[in-house]
Amino acid sequence: MARRARNNVQRLREEQLLTKAELARKAGISPLTISRIESGLECRVDTKRKIILALGLTPSDRRKVFGAGRSGGRTP
Repeated sequence: MARRARNNVQRLREEQLLTKAELARKAGISPLTISRIESGLECRVDTKRKIILALGLTPSDRRKVFGAGRSGGRTP
């Protein structure tokens, strides 16, 4: 069974008044992938990077978007 992970993708997307389709287009991924990620399913690091950049953030902002989970980077 797929692991569920908390993230802020939906909140950040809505703050920018973007639809799932608009964010997906900017990120170069499918709207279905956005839906799955917003529902808490895990995704590849490359997909996370695409979403972060599409939201106008930098890779160093990854914890703002995806938290400090397994692939969120090192823990201090």
